[in-house]
Amino acid sequence: MRRLTSLLLVWQALTFTIARADDNWPALHGPRHNSLSDSTGLPLTWSETENIVWKTPIHDIGWSSPVVWGNQIWITTATDDGKQSFAVCVDRETGKIVYDLKLFETPEPEKTRQYNTFASPTPVIEEGRVYLSFGSYGTACVDTRTGKTIWSRTDLPCKHWRGPASSPILYNGKLIIHFDDYDYQYVVALDKMTGQTIWKTDRNIEYGTDNGDFKKAYGTPIVIEAGGRKQLISPSSKASVSYDPETGKELWRITYEGHSPAARAVFGHGLVFLLSGTQKKLFAVKPEGTGNVTATHVAWDYAKAMPRHPTPLLIGNNLYILDDAGVMTCLDAATGRLIYAERIGGDFWSSPVMAEGRIYCLSEKGLTTVVGVDLPFKVLAANQLTGAFRASPAVTGKSLILRSETHLYRIEQAK
Repeated sequence: MRRLTSLLLVWQALTFTIARADDNWPALHGPRHNSLSDSTGLPLTWSETENIVWKTPIHDIGWSSPVVWGNQIWITTATDDGKQSFAVCVDRETGKIVYDLKLFETPEPEKTRQYNTFASPTPVIEEGRVYLSFGSYGTACVDTRTGKTIWSRTDLPCKHWRGPASSPILYNGKLIIHFDDYDYQYVVALDKMTGQTIWKTDRNIEYGTDNGDFKKAYGTPIVIEAGGRKQLISPSSKASVSYDPETGKELWRITYEGHSPAARAVFGHGLVFLLSGTQKKLFAVKPEGTGNVTATHVAWDYAKAMPRHPTPLLIGNNLYILDDAGVMTCLDAATGRLIYAERIGGDFWSSPVMAEGRIYCLSEKGLTTVVGVDLPFKVLAANQLTGAFRASPAVTGKSLILRSETHLYRIEQAK
């Protein structure tokens, strides 16, 4: 009887954990880094007067996406001139500001904003700590219980020119960040407890030019396990590279013509799906090789209506790819066969998210088009909010958290 009771308690604990797994949205693209959520009960329709739990103004400007842990939502923001950088924590239930922390002051930031903000990288959060990056202007670890800074770094150099955007990730005690900009291009892993550098690897890419504008990239890495090894998949200008996440040693790379990629890699069905930025081409790569595997390990590629900014969704056997101009393309993930290409309209910087068989696509103009996962292609709803939106949505419980240029929204079906 005691053993049966113990097993029942374990089962209940596991069930509770699974049921509540997506209450937290701890990083860019969610808990599994693929923008897929297990949440149910999300709203299908909303407007400025319907299904809005709260709408909270956020000072200054930033395009970082919201991250959620427990009852806290964290974002970054900065003054338009980049001289002051802030972390803002919002109470998930009430929408009230819990912390508004000025983390960095930069007396002489770069003079140009260029389609970006000084607070575009998305934070990453875990129990008790949130990690916030503003690129070369500063990276900090903050205690989420007290709002106190645990450590900070302002000595990771690069000239962003168009502004910072690559988001940090957590892996095995490390905070890993891309720096791909006008003058320096490297990947760095910091000790998450102290902020000290564990390894730093220069890109060592043949860019074919001395113009730093063609060396920029804005991507965020993912860690996968393939070919019997852990791999940090790291998109950059002119190449995407796989590194050993423990040491920073290069494992393999593919090369391409594009620069300034922002979309994240996606992994599944034994393939890594990579986008090449301005070349607007998708590559499906077998991640088992060494060295330059462009000629040997690309299973297929596709080059029509591919995005620079939104990250694809891998759902079952299909890839759903939203391009910057509002074309939704569905491809067979194993072969690259076209299933459909349909225009939903709008301009897109944020990545779509999927929950409950629905794909939520948030345009720059605040229109969220909801597309069904099931074939054939079908638009389920179109929901308009006020303002400009470039941050990607977060999912927490039955709520969507959306960030505009001026406000943070919690959207949930009215009870």
